[in-house]
Amino acid sequence: MQVLHDTPLAPLTTFRLGGPAARLVTATTDDEVIAAVREAKAAGTPLLVIGGGSNLVIGDKGFDGTALRIATRGFALDGTTLEVAAGEVWSDVVARTVEAGLAGIECLAGIPGSAGATPVQNVGAYGQDVSAALTEVVAYDTHEDATVTLTNEQCRFSYRHSLFKERPDRYVVLRVRFRLEDAEGLSAPVAYEQTARALGVGMGERVPLAHAHDTVLKLRASKGMVLDPEDHDTWSAGSFFTNPILGNKEFAAFRERVAERLGPDAEAPAFPVGASATKTSAAWLIDKAGFTKGYGSGPARISTKHTLALTNRGEATTEDLLALAREVVAGVRDAFGVTLVNEPVTVGVEI
Repeated sequence: MQVLHDTPLAPLTTFRLGGPAARLVTATTDDEVIAAVREAKAAGTPLLVIGGGSNLVIGDKGFDGTALRIATRGFALDGTTLEVAAGEVWSDVVARTVEAGLAGIECLAGIPGSAGATPVQNVGAYGQDVSAALTEVVAYDTHEDATVTLTNEQCRFSYRHSLFKERPDRYVVLRVRFRLEDAEGLSAPVAYEQTARALGVGMGERVPLAHAHDTVLKLRASKGMVLDPEDHDTWSAGSFFTNPILGNKEFAAFRERVAERLGPDAEAPAFPVGASATKTSAAWLIDKAGFTKGYGSGPARISTKHTLALTNRGEATTEDLLALAREVVAGVRDAFGVTLVNEPVTVGVEI
């Protein structure tokens, strides 16, 4: 277990932003993770858990406590059952399941970050969510001082949400277990229209696993959503805002605002969520509120490839990023009466 003091955290995040940690601990085993968490709790020291750093916005002043970087490794495949350590690189996990001929997470290709972070956010893209394939999460419960195994149901998954996001002070993910599908080299049924179009198939059809995986990677790369140190459009946290879910009355009022601003024939994207709510597109809202691709004149700007990504053009500070985020939130609220919610976790700052 490596321990450093007054160490910059910016290099550990995909934004490449944030000040130093008073103490940075890198743990390579589950026992080391638990020991570091216990030590911080016993000392009353604030604790920040870091995986791949792809979902973090850390303040310029840094973190006055212990930052715990989880660097555990482990990939165990038994038939269609997979167990991975929290510190495994998620994109590598997906690639290895595709190489093994197993379907279920192939459309989650190229998502930056660690495997242990995926259940926290209930990561999803291109018609697949982690929660659909996940069976159990092994975590350290700080309240009980014990390692616990939580079933899918106990994880309380919903759109970009989970028990772990709800109770970040209680659980530290150690291992994640999945049940995949052996579809004789084919993908899971295609469940996202853009993916189906790119693959040239209908919704619900299956395609060769590698073709699905590689097509999603190309789609993500075209939007600046695959990490590339030379491309500042990828110096981001991916999607910065979640897609709003509006109740029926809220959605009716929203449609009226759309018609007022864009004309009576304008229609916003709408995806039913049960009988009482509708999800719409944050990217569409941002664009129609006037924040187009490349928006901004400072060191933090909207991606030139996708309106949902806020980016560091190389010399930004966290305050630069937050100023842009606040401008976008205020602009969308003024235009459409909808308040966007940030997807990344903020540390020492607020949007």
